[in-house]
Amino acid sequence: MLGEHILDIATELFLAEGYGATSIERVAQRARISKRTFYHRFPDKAALFGAVVNRVVQRLRPPASTPLFDGGSLDDILRRLARLILRAALTPTALALSRLMLAEAQRFPELASIALREGSRAEAVGQIAALLERAARAGDLAIDQPEFAASQFLQIVITLPQRRALGLGEPMTQAELDAWADDCVNLFLNGCRFWKPGAPK
Repeated sequence: MLGEHILDIATELFLAEGYGATSIERVAQRARISKRTFYHRFPDKAALFGAVVNRVVQRLRPPASTPLFDGGSLDDILRRLARLILRAALTPTALALSRLMLAEAQRFPELASIALREGSRAEAVGQIAALLERAARAGDLAIDQPEFAASQFLQIVITLPQRRALGLGEPMTQAELDAWADDCVNLFLNGCRFWKPGAPK
């Protein structure tokens, strides 16, 4: 399909050369299409980038048959999620997209809103928050802001391994990543079990 071919070219150019250096003319030239053909499918470069981000995110998702929020205890589910999240966040494509965002977000502030709209973070926060809310209702966790807690869970799982994979330290081995996932879940759940509503965060 032509649309997929354009996205293949655009993904390669965006991730290799950056958002600013990638022009519609260059994408059209590499795809061997006219600008008119390009604009028939994408109204502008921001829309093209959004489509690229969306496709990257969809390809990083685990297969539909993968059990995410079912099976096992809360600890088991969060450990499984932490490993899946790390596996996706540390793929070469995800890391290249992170580098692009870090390098160009100041010059192109629209990238942040595009990533927020097309990315999967908000969806992941919502799903994890629903899981935590059920656990809180059952009396297993002492939290009253499940979305805040879910956001913090993602933050502690991803941030350090991603920073190291981006060159800010030695990349973690698979064994280190597995241990990191377990330690993050232990820390997170212990904090959620002992924190009392109304206490300073």
